[in-house]
Amino acid sequence: MSTKANKAANDERSKALSAALSQIEKQFGKGSVMRYGDNEIQHDIQVVSTGSLGLDIALGVGGLPRGRVIEVYGPESSGKTTLTL
Repeated sequence: MSTKANKAANDERSKALSAALSQIEKQFGKGSVMRYGDNEIQHDIQVVSTGSLGLDIALGVGGLPRGRVIEVYGPESSGKTTLTL
């Protein structure tokens, strides 16, 4: 695939992603989708602390968002069960 084709595909993908995110935010409200790596911190989200200050900070909102679906994944023996107990 040429560079022009890659750029066109990436532009099209970005437009589709932006359209999908704007539709989700319109339907469910701002902050319903949190993108990994965004530096924008949401201060108006109710959270439940994990009990670990380091993990709360790493999550970006100070804990686990209340009323949201949370997916915990990782390799075997990485502490998923311990975290969720």
